[in-house]
Amino acid sequence: MLVILHPNTKESSREYKHTWDHLEGLEDIRLKKHKVQGKGQNLTEIYLIGSTKKVNLEEIESLPAVERVVRISHDFRILGRHSQETESIDFEYNGIRFNQDCLHIFAGLCAVDNHKNVKLMMKALQKEGQQCTRMGAYKPRTNPYSFQGHGKSCLNYVFELAGAYDIKVIAMEVTHESHIEEINESLEKLGQPTGVILQIGTRNTQNFELLKAVGRQHIYPVLLKRGFGISLNESLNAAEYLASEGNNQVIFCLRGMKTSFNSPHRNMVDFAHLPIVKRLTKMPVCIDPSHSVGTREISPDGILDVLHSTAQGIVAGANMVLVDFHPSPKEALVDGPQALHLNELGKFIDDVNISREAYKKRVDLWSK
Repeated sequence: MLVILHPNTKESSREYKHTWDHLEGLEDIRLKKHKVQGKGQNLTEIYLIGSTKKVNLEEIESLPAVERVVRISHDFRILGRHSQETESIDFEYNGIRFNQDCLHIFAGLCAVDNHKNVKLMMKALQKEGQQCTRMGAYKPRTNPYSFQGHGKSCLNYVFELAGAYDIKVIAMEVTHESHIEEINESLEKLGQPTGVILQIGTRNTQNFELLKAVGRQHIYPVLLKRGFGISLNESLNAAEYLASEGNNQVIFCLRGMKTSFNSPHRNMVDFAHLPIVKRLTKMPVCIDPSHSVGTREISPDGILDVLHSTAQGIVAGANMVLVDFHPSPKEALVDGPQALHLNELGKFIDDVNISREAYKKRVDLWSK
């Protein structure tokens, strides 16, 4: 059962204390409090965990701090969209707002290789008016002999260059709890020149100890990729691990599924699940066309497959695009064959904007 308090209810208020004391007195029920940042207001949600069938709904609704009560019927307790709820998760991080209505492009290097290429990427992004990027410092690989990222040694110059080129947010994968501390130390040492979204990759979607560790920190938002070999529900429950530890600033990323039917693409593009994730949860939804398609093959119309897949996700309402670019893809240490070229960045942004306008027109059409 979910108890939603009136907006901006203070814990020091008489209404809150009376409500909390009453809920604490319920038999065989334990409480879990969760704070949600919404548009212009803060909400407190209290989860009643245990045998709630015998709890009197009307009695709880009559408590002074309570706005409404929702009986939860599925697993996604914190991030799920329950009953009449319409608002999505909405948060601002380092000047960039994230919710189910926004759209941000995170174009960048799948894996950081050297200072020169990071600088060229950041410079190109600034020229196109972009303030977000992806930069891979830690790279989990299937093959133990493959390049696994420069790790801590590249953080300082990546963050310094981001600050120099006005990049506000970097999506950066972490594979171990220690990586969070390394990122934190580097940003503090440099005076916080940029911000970081901690990315949990598809290979770690069910690394529950990592999920708990990332969820316990409340400094950085989280981008969680769907597990490439598990069901959608299993991946959404992985997001719940993050929220259950206190961090509900979670963005869910669709990145393709590993099946026997994906050929000739790297993975089966799963962007048709985008509106389903939005319907089941309050999370903003990201698409990763680069790792879904995995090639630079061109359709007969002259448009790359990866661009067609991107458009499919945008037209379905994507809130974020994670896409690989590289100044010299042939020299890239990871996933070079799928990377777009820097001279394609401007057209890519224009293409995204065309698809975004189409999505808005579709929403307007069906809202009448």
